[in-house]
Order: sequence, then C-alpha cells, then structure tokens
Amino acid sequence: MAELARPEPSRLYRWAVLLFVSLAMGGNYYIYDSINPLEGIFKDTLHFSATAFGWLNASYSVAAVVTLLIGGIIIDRIGTKKAITFFAVLCLLGAALTAARGRPGVMIAGRTVLGLGAESMIVAVTTVLAKWFKGKELSFAFGINLLIARLASVAADNSPTWANKVFYPNGPAGEPSWQGPLLIAVGAGGLAVLCSVIYWVLESRAEGSYELGQAGSIDKLEFGQIFRFSSSYWLVVGLCFTFYSAIFPFRTFAIDFFTNKILGTYGGLSASEAMRVLAHERAGFFNSLLPLSAMVATPLFGLLADKIGKRAFLMMFGSILLMPVYLMMGYTNISLYVPVCMMGIAFSLIPAVMWPSVAYIVDQSRLGTAYALMTLIQQIGFFILNLLIGKANDYAHAGLDNPGGYGLGMWIFSILGFVGLTFAILLRIRESGPHGHGLETITAKA
Repeated sequence: MAELARPEPSRLYRWAVLLFVSLAMGGNYYIYDSINPLEGIFKDTLHFSATAFGWLNASYSVAAVVTLLIGGIIIDRIGTKKAITFFAVLCLLGAALTAARGRPGVMIAGRTVLGLGAESMIVAVTTVLAKWFKGKELSFAFGINLLIARLASVAADNSPTWANKVFYPNGPAGEPSWQGPLLIAVGAGGLAVLCSVIYWVLESRAEGSYELGQAGSIDKLEFGQIFRFSSSYWLVVGLCFTFYSAIFPFRTFAIDFFTNKILGTYGGLSASEAMRVLAHERAGFFNSLLPLSAMVATPLFGLLADKIGKRAFLMMFGSILLMPVYLMMGYTNISLYVPVCMMGIAFSLIPAVMWPSVAYIVDQSRLGTAYALMTLIQQIGFFILNLLIGKANDYAHAGLDNPGGYGLGMWIFSILGFVGLTFAILLRIRESGPHGHGLETITAKA
C-alpha cells in the first residue's frame, strides 16, 4: 500500500521556526556588536591600545575565514538542527571567554571562538529558511530574519543608554564597568543556545508529522572554480570589499570617535562626568543609525533596482555618497545625523543591489563558490582595516585630548570610497558593453 503523502507544516508552525532561528541569530549579532561601545572603557580601565581593540574584531575575521572553508561541510554532515545548536554554543563560549578576564590575549581568544561559530551559524540559519519557506514566503522570511538580527545590533549600540546602570554601576562619577556589558552579551549567547534547542525540538517533531522542503546546496568554496569567474564578478567583489571594509571596521571604532567628537563641543577634557556619560549614550545612538537606516533603505533600493536595472550606476551613486562622509565627520561640525544617514544609505546598496547581482553574473551551479569567495574576501578586508585603523589611531594619538588624531583613519576610509567609485565605473563600462550580463538592463517582470 502506497504511503500517504504527509501534510506541509502550518503557517503558524513555519513562523514559529522563523522566530526562534532569528532570535538565535540575533543573539549572535548582539555578541559581535557588544564591544562597539566599550573602546573608551577598555582604554581607560584596561589600558587597551586602539590596535589591541582592533584585534578583537580582526581575530573574529581570521576565524571566519577558516569557517568559510569548513562550515558548509559541517552543516552537511550533521544537519541544520545540530549545526545551529553547536554553533550557538561556540558563540556563547566566545562571549563567556571574552568577558572572563580583562586581558587582550584572553579577549582576542574569545572573539576568535565567536568567529568560528557566528559565520557558520548564519549559513545554517539561511539553510533552515530555505528548507521551511522555499516556494512560500521565502523573501519575506529572509527580510524578517535580517530585521531581527539588525535590531540586535541596534540594541548593542544603544546599550550604554538602556543598560546605563550596567556600564556605570557607581554612577557617572564612578569607574565604569568593562565586564558588566560583556555579561549581557553572555546572556544573549545563552538566549541563542536556548532558541537553537527550541528550533531543534520543533524540527524533530515536524520531521515525524510533516513534509519538509529541501534545504538546497550550501555555500562552499571550491578552489577549482575561482579562476573561471568573469571580470564583472571580480568588480562586484571589489565593490563589496571596499564598501564593507569602509563600514564594518568603522563601526568598531565609531562610538569612541563619536563620544570624543560630542565631548569636544562641551569642553573636551574639562567636560563633566555626567556629560561624558551622556556623550557615550549619544554616540551609541549615532552608531545604531547605520543599521537602522539600512533597514529602511535596503528594501527600497532592492525595489528600485528591480524596477530600473542600472545596478552599476546605483553603486556609483553609493560611492559618491560614501566618499565625503568620513571627512565631514572628521573636519566639520555638521550634525552627525547627516553623514551617518548618508553612510547607512550607501551601506544598504550592497545587500540590495550587489549581492543579488551575482546571480545574474555567475552560473547557478557555481553560486555557492561565488558567494563563499565573496564573503571570504570581505572578511579579509575586515581583518586588514580593523588593524590598520587601530594602528592609525595609535600612531596619531587619537583621543579626547587630540581629536585631530582621528583624521588619518578618516582619510583611509574615504580613500576606500574613491576606490569603490573606480570599481563602479569599470563595472558600468563592462556591463554596458558586448560582454555585459544585463546588470544595467534587467528589470523585474510585472
């Protein structure tokens, strides 16, 4: 007797899965961004240099490169249920190790462990969404997943405000806590593990009762295919490298820079302790405007690219937006709202325009390698720029007593904008010629 076809999971069941894997990924994002508000505190209480602080995220990127080589294989071997939980546990261990001792070596080791778990966890969550939502509300599910993850980044950036008592347990005049905020990140890691286990239970129960979709292929790096990509692909990779290298490493150091810039308008070194706390809170808010503005602009630019094509032209626009923002922040007194929102709009163009463009340039059978290679190169950019900006700030003695010292780092970021514009112009020339793939002409069918 033929086996009866099993029903598909209900919409409520699918959205429960989405909620818990997204919360798990949000915990991952929170841990990564939890150090952003702590540079000044690490310098003052733990005597960190800017270079040592840069190593906290540079070490993450080194581990992420390793992960990109083996993470997909692990997910294939043990399945998404075990993989997400395993990687969530690594994130929790990384957060706990970072919070354990106020020493650069221990903290760098913790961030390395986080890098081993976090990037593979993102790949595993992507695989889960494909399994549960393919042929249904997949794009919307991806959007909700990214929304929750970026809200976690916003929460981390604004933690000096909502967790003020944790940062300043002895009041504005007392010594700030370096460990308390990191313990909140440990809690976020615990939440990620809990939600991963709940997802494991949900999928285990569903496997016995429902017909689940196929996860599809996981992004893996196959070295034999690397040299067969077109020049358009490498120009897209160059754009992703320059844009992300100009934005994510900036976020590493931004709160310290914003804090000192705000304090510069309120007396600098003579500012009161209460004003220093308030400046720290405001700096976290301004850093959170980057993911917030990107959350709004990304879907809008995606719709625009689908409507008009002109993808290389849009990246030229983004590069022109990005070039002046760092110099505006470093050398003018214009409100930080203006350059930060400009940067957020430029930031939104990569996921909205460039990442989908790869699907037009690369054969379907090689997309996994194309995306994995692009991500690997981006992580190399994060590694280089986190260290380079840290060393630049140390070399120029950047700080509240020398705000002009941030200028060298700002020029480095601005140069990346000029390089991005060059890549965008070359991509437009290439795609407007006989060897184009349609990036400037393909639009969505009504």
